[in-house]
Amino acid sequence: MFARTAASAAVIVTLAAFDGAAAQTANQPPDTMAARVEACTPCHGNKGEGTSDVYFPRLAGKPAGYLYNQLLAFRSGRRKYPPMNYLLEFLPDPYLEAMAEYFASEHPPLPQPAPSEVSKDVLAQGELLATSGDAGRNIPACVSCHGPGLTGMQPGIPGLLGLRAPYISAQLGAWRYGTRTAKSPDCMQLVAGHLTEADVTAVAAWLATRPAPANPAPVPKGTYALPFGCGSQPN
Repeated sequence: MFARTAASAAVIVTLAAFDGAAAQTANQPPDTMAARVEACTPCHGNKGEGTSDVYFPRLAGKPAGYLYNQLLAFRSGRRKYPPMNYLLEFLPDPYLEAMAEYFASEHPPLPQPAPSEVSKDVLAQGELLATSGDAGRNIPACVSCHGPGLTGMQPGIPGLLGLRAPYISAQLGAWRYGTRTAKSPDCMQLVAGHLTEADVTAVAAWLATRPAPANPAPVPKGTYALPFGCGSQPN
């Protein structure tokens, strides 16, 4: 907790120092976006690739529109994590757009999947839900929104590769209990509301086992049709 608090404080101090500052002193880093986001790296990695902390996600290579939406959500409090909420509270839209574009342009290699700690049966259930869904319970397959390769789609659908099971599970739980929301219609909240705890465990575990594809980039907008309306990906 102390490390996270200290890192968050460093982020706040550094970004505050850069916000709107044209002049530089010998004690300030260069006025570039790479330097401005250096304070993000203790939690998200030098290039947004993630760190050993499973609850801080990979940012690199995700669609800029998705990253921008998340920054707006943290700024408005629609996503709740006090260090991020406070950090972004006074940053203007263009600044957040630039941050999103920066991390979207980074492409460090995806990590090797970690061995799963769940049984083969649980993984099989996760694969079934992720690739086929469950029509009887109004659960669409993950691939129907996040793409056949799970790499996401421009501009607002994120890829699901390179994330650890505890993080995926935590986010699905946040949607289920309403502590994470998105623009209406909030498609993920609808989907997560139909999942059981066992479903969440299975899907998170299976997604975390997926290897990197040859091309991990999100596909262009319109490559496939979403199964229902989604406020984060307006047509």
